[in-house]
Amino acid sequence: MYIKKIKPQYLKKSNPRVGLIALASDFMIEKDFTKVISGKKIDFFVNRIKCYNPLTSKNLIKMSKEVTKVTRELLPAQKIDCVAYGCTSGTIAAGFKSIEKKIKKAKPSAKVVTPSTAAIKALRKMKIKKISLFTPYPKKLNDEVCDFFKSENFIITSNSYFNIKSDIDIGKVDPDYLFKVLTKMDHKNADALFVSCTALPILSILNKLEKKIKKIVLSSNQTLIWDALEKIGKNNSIKGFGRLFNSN
Repeated sequence: MYIKKIKPQYLKKSNPRVGLIALASDFMIEKDFTKVISGKKIDFFVNRIKCYNPLTSKNLIKMSKEVTKVTRELLPAQKIDCVAYGCTSGTIAAGFKSIEKKIKKAKPSAKVVTPSTAAIKALRKMKIKKISLFTPYPKKLNDEVCDFFKSENFIITSNSYFNIKSDIDIGKVDPDYLFKVLTKMDHKNADALFVSCTALPILSILNKLEKKIKKIVLSSNQTLIWDALEKIGKNNSIKGFGRLFNSN
């Protein structure tokens, strides 16, 4: 038998790596990421973090204590270019700086994106000042999200919410029903609609919703993915997920 040792040849450049920290009960965010980045030269990794119900700021802060551990298990001992923390209200409750510090403790060189900070970045990018705001959260958490946008100097012209107390139930919302609810909101004085929560099935109806209400529509997952792709230089030639991706 003839045996020959062959020298391997490696790729000169690897794909950018995006890591996602998804809530254990979030059925949508991973699907939404995959839809948007499909066909792009991006390596995508996911790890899940334990969440606690009911949805309260206290429980969201409690969840964030595991961020460093969960981040470390995203491609262990390897570098990741960008880490996305997949919880809008969770970032508002714990604070972006706290989440960023915990992620960088595990992945020091990674850029960090969150839905709440991505939403602010997107709103400013599109020169939006007045928003109608929808959340699926309980009243207290809904009000805290409203306060967050107000603290960033946005005017909320109308606000509606579902009062869902469990994150698991948010992912069960019927997208067709959600479409009807969002179209019936008062948008007349708003520049755009923002729909909060990474677990809510909004991405698939986003384009249709923009056409129906004749306003810009932004959502947690849409803005989070947009910002993550911005960070790795891959935010181009994306169609079907709202006007935001055409603003580059």
